[in-house]
Amino acid sequence: MKNLKAYTLEELITELEKFGWEKYRAYQIFSWIWQKGISDINLMTNLSKEKRQVLQSKFYIGSLKVIDQKIASDGTTKFLFELEDGNCIESVFIPESTRKTVCVSSQVGCPLNCKICYTAQAGFKRNLKFYEIADQVLQIQNILGIRVTNVVFMGMGEPFLNYTEVLKAIYLLNSDYGLNIGARKITVSTAGIIPQIYDFSTFPLQVKLAISLNATTDKIRDILMPINKKYPLKELIKAVKHFVKQKNKRVTFEYVLIKEINDTDDDIKRLIKLLKDIPCKINVIPFNPYPKSPFEAPSIKETTAFVNKLYPKLPCVTIRKSKGADILAACGQLACKIV
Repeated sequence: MKNLKAYTLEELITELEKFGWEKYRAYQIFSWIWQKGISDINLMTNLSKEKRQVLQSKFYIGSLKVIDQKIASDGTTKFLFELEDGNCIESVFIPESTRKTVCVSSQVGCPLNCKICYTAQAGFKRNLKFYEIADQVLQIQNILGIRVTNVVFMGMGEPFLNYTEVLKAIYLLNSDYGLNIGARKITVSTAGIIPQIYDFSTFPLQVKLAISLNATTDKIRDILMPINKKYPLKELIKAVKHFVKQKNKRVTFEYVLIKEINDTDDDIKRLIKLLKDIPCKINVIPFNPYPKSPFEAPSIKETTAFVNKLYPKLPCVTIRKSKGADILAACGQLACKIV
C-alpha cells in the first residue's frame, strides 16, 4: 500500500485513470487530504462507498507523528515530528500579529556543517520528500487549529540540496487544491548553492529568496560555512545579481552577527561594498547560542551599533530578533533534541 500524500495532483490523476476514474476524482481526493487535512479515507463523503473501499485496498493516508511539542515564552512553538521511517525532524510555528508562519525542514539533518548552526551536530540522514515538507505545515494547522499564512524554508537542512522535492513542495503549498498559501508568502533560504540560485531565477512562482551570508570575506565564511570553499563570495554575489535581474525583485540577506568574528568596522565597509548595488533587505540576526557552541552573541548595544553604521548606505536593514530561543527553536538551533 502507498501513502496517498506521496502523489502530486498530476500523479494522482494518472494513478486513478488506471481504475477508470474521472479526472475530477483526483481533485476531490487531493482536496480532502491537503485542504481538509483528513487522515481517514472513509471521511471522503463525496466518494461512493465502493470507491472508498477501492482506495482503502490500495492506499492509506500517512501523517507526521508528533513526538514532542514545546511552547516558548514568546508563543513560538517547536514540534518534533517522527517520519514513517523512524527519522525525526523539527518544525517551528511563529505567531506574529496576523502572520502565522511555519518554518519547515527540507532534510533530515544537514550535510553542510556550518559552525553557526546546531543542526550540523545531528549529521545528515536523507532528503525529505515533497509531501513530508508540506505535511509539516498541514499537521501544525491541524494541531493548533490555525490557518498558516507564511512558510519559510529555514529549518533543518539546505533546501537547494533537495531542489526537486522543495520545488514540488512549493507547488503543493501554493496550489488551490493544496494548502493555498500565496507564493509571495513563501521564502526559501540557502547557504549559497550557486547552480540552484541560477535555476531558481527561472522558477515561475514569485517565491522569495534569502541568502545566508554571515561573513564579508572568504576566509571567515570558509570557517563559518565550509560550503563557501566550493561556492565563494564573488561567485555567490554574481548569482544573486542574476536572480535579481531575472526576477525583478529584491532578495534578503541574513547576517548572523557573532561577537568578535564578523562584527568589525571593516566588516561593515565590506558588507556595504558587497551589497550596495543589489536591491535587498538585510536581516542582522544576533547569534543564537546552542549547547557547546564556540561563539558568543553580541550585546543588544553592539548589534544596534552595527546596524546603525550600515543604515546610511544600506537603507533596508533590520535587526531580526529570533523567537523561541528558550526552547532551542530560534535560527540555527534545530537539532531534533528534546529539551
